[in-house]
Amino acid sequence: MSFSQGLSGLNAAAKALDTVGHNIANSQTYGFKSGSVGFADIFAGAQGMGVQVAGTNQNFGDGGQTNSGRNLDMRITGNGFFRLVDAAGQAYYSRNGQFDEDKDGNLFNSTNNLFLTGYEATGTPRTVLPGAPLGPIKIDKSPMLPQASTSGELRGNLRSGAENLDPDEFDATKPETYSFSTQSEAYDSQGNKHTITVYFIKTADNNWTAKAIDSTAPQMTAPPDPEPVYKDIDLVFGADGKMTSDGKFSLEGSRHNGADALRLEMDLSKMTQVAADESTTDKFQLNGQALGQFIGYVISDKGEIVANYDNGEKQTLAQVALANFASLGGLQQNGGNTWIETPQSGSPVVGAPGSGSLGSLTGYALENSNVDLGGEMVNMIVYQRNYQSNSQTIKTQSELLQTLVNLR
Repeated sequence: MSFSQGLSGLNAAAKALDTVGHNIANSQTYGFKSGSVGFADIFAGAQGMGVQVAGTNQNFGDGGQTNSGRNLDMRITGNGFFRLVDAAGQAYYSRNGQFDEDKDGNLFNSTNNLFLTGYEATGTPRTVLPGAPLGPIKIDKSPMLPQASTSGELRGNLRSGAENLDPDEFDATKPETYSFSTQSEAYDSQGNKHTITVYFIKTADNNWTAKAIDSTAPQMTAPPDPEPVYKDIDLVFGADGKMTSDGKFSLEGSRHNGADALRLEMDLSKMTQVAADESTTDKFQLNGQALGQFIGYVISDKGEIVANYDNGEKQTLAQVALANFASLGGLQQNGGNTWIETPQSGSPVVGAPGSGSLGSLTGYALENSNVDLGGEMVNMIVYQRNYQSNSQTIKTQSELLQTLVNLR
């Protein structure tokens, strides 16, 4: 009987040493999760028959962090796996966040050539909508199309001590006929740049006239003497310097280079009039944008892939998805530092990083293996002693059997 018991002990110890060796060999593998062997005794009726390996348990605890500096490297903190698919659509799950981009713009895991999946952004501006379909992430490097300016806001302060002027004598070419001017840029339906200029004329205490115009494509009066048409608005301020009039108006321009004419809703209601050395503009912001050429992208801590364009704008192209399982121990190891779901693991719960029970992402970083080398070295010594002890029981049983054989 001792032969089989000792042999089972040898096999179990060898299996444990294999696991330790596997852990040590992958101590530098990004996203690797260490394993440990579970043992169980073997009984036949009431008689002990030795030991068996009940299974290998994995430690899914977080590993340390390495800052890689690569914009396609991602580290998961907390629960979750990257969801990867092959060309046939089979899903795999991994904690290894090393990704690259192929010639078609697809993001793939450089370790096993599986495609990273997520949610595509849609609409204008592009956003990831709830219920967006899940699929392989492909970086769209097409230009960002122009968007016509439709509204703007002007904030600032008008010097209360400015000289009173006659608005009927206004001439944009003569600075002495107005108190202050400011301008900002707008864009039409084809991305043509327009300069929007606003002139301020103080007419009396607490009273001003603003004259706004699309300087690039102004509306003109009828011939024979066409003149630019300004949009006039009266501004009234209270004793506290805050505007008491509405301060809002519509500004129209003319068609330019075949594009639609600008139609802007302007808001000057946050302007003030208090004593100052000079009038100033705090903010003159118009929406809209010119054509933007793709220049690169970054991945945020929420997994959003945000593209940058040469017009200074940004937009979200997609969002990385994470997956989690009810029973991590039920996942089946598949090699290449990946797992696949099984009936024991349950179906994956997929969502955006940071949502529900899913962990967060850190860009420009990778998750280290969670192998504890010091602990593995101790385990190696323990399992080696175990192996030697089991071999000794076999040797002792062999000597006893030899003694019985030699009896005469």
